[in-house]
Formats: sequence, C-alpha cells, structure tokens
Amino acid sequence: MLIDRRKVREQFASYTRNYDPEDPKIALKIVHTYRVAENCEEIARSLGLSDEDVEFAWLSGMLHDIGRFEQVKRYNTFIDSESVDHAEFGADLLFGTDHLIKNFCDDRSFDEMMETVIREHNKYRINESVTGKTLTFCNILRDADKVDILRVNVETPMEEIYNVSKEEMLSSGVSEKVMDQVREHQAVKRDVMDSPAEHLIGHIALAFELVYPKSWELAEEQGYLYKMFEFPSRNESTIKALKDTKAELELHHI
Repeated sequence: MLIDRRKVREQFASYTRNYDPEDPKIALKIVHTYRVAENCEEIARSLGLSDEDVEFAWLSGMLHDIGRFEQVKRYNTFIDSESVDHAEFGADLLFGTDHLIKNFCDDRSFDEMMETVIREHNKYRINESVTGKTLTFCNILRDADKVDILRVNVETPMEEIYNVSKEEMLSSGVSEKVMDQVREHQAVKRDVMDSPAEHLIGHIALAFELVYPKSWELAEEQGYLYKMFEFPSRNESTIKALKDTKAELELHHI
C-alpha cells in the first residue's frame, strides 16, 4: 500500500478546517487523531509487520475518527448513544456516497479491509467474522485508540468530555454494576454507565483489554493511566471505585 503521508495530513487538515477549531471537542479530536496514528505505527512496528502494513496501520489511525467532527457539529457530544455511532458514521463518510477515502489514498485495493477496521474500532467486541490480518489491524487501532483516550481524560477538562458541570463530575458516584465488570477485568459496557464518574471508570477499564505488549508499554510510558486515579472525587463510592479499579488493574497486569 503506497501512502503519501504528506497528502494524508494535508487532506485531514483541509477536512477539519470545515469545523470550529475553537471548539475544545474539535481541537482535542484533531490532536487525538495524530496521536492515535503514531501509536498505530509504533504498535505495528513492534509486531514486526512489513513497511506496507505499518503504513496501513498509520492510515487507519488518521482516518478512524473522521466521523467525530460532524458528530460534534450536529450533536455537540461524543456520546454515541445520544447521537450517532461515530465509527459507522465515519466509515459511511469514507466509503459511502461521499467516498472521502479517495481524497486520502489512491490505492483502492485495501478499501474493504480499511472499512472493516474503521467500523470495528469502537465496538465492545470485534465481530467474530473478522479474522487474519484484518483482525490484527483492528486490534492495533483499538489499542492505539485506548492508549490515547487515557491521555485525553487527563489533559482535557472532564466536564468538556462528558458535557457536565465540574460539580456534577466531582459529586457523581459509581454503581456496583459497573464495578462487577471491572472485577471481571473487562471493559465496561456502555449501557451500564450512567454517571460521569462511571464513564471515567469505564475509560480506565479500557486498559484491561489492551492486546499487545507495546500498547501497555506506551500506556505506562505516558503515565496518564495512573494519573486518572488521582481524580479528586467528593463521592465515597467513586473514591472506593478508583481504589478498587487500581488494585484490579495491577492484579491484571502482574
């Protein structure tokens, strides 16, 4: 797969100029995109993949959240359940009627695989029909995305991410139904997360599902995972949930 990275970056910049760069949600997704692409490249190289496959992985990172920008413009939220499934929406923009993928890459032979990788990147579980190299690329992108989501949760005011006031964020609690999944060492299902604090625990729990050693290495190098445990909650259930989640994560990663 021949990719002109400069062209990809230029096209991405051109596309995102259609949206308000002063909107914190837009700004964070632009930075997030570049970080995820870098993570994809590092993870792919750690697996000893070919240069062509590394380029594919990098491109998947650059394209994975293309649906987020229109989602924010239309709905002013990142919460898919309150708007649209951003992965499906992005894949439709890239490979549907608009066929935006043509702006980023001239090689059409990888479109089917790329479309699958984009559609699967936010799913709770990858569809069982996805196998082989496509599954590898799905796991690379999902890991790269999770690693940077940890950074976003630390560097961006949480009230901007979750569309709530600071007071709501600090006072919200965490239920046992969320902690039951944490104790299973798995990502928390979206439909059981109601409060802002539960979404915070849910984002931390993404680390349980990192597939590749390089992904863990990147998460530990950047240090954001453990900074999330310093969240200054005023709610006793959340304080306990953070402590318990940290213990479970340390047990998982021994």
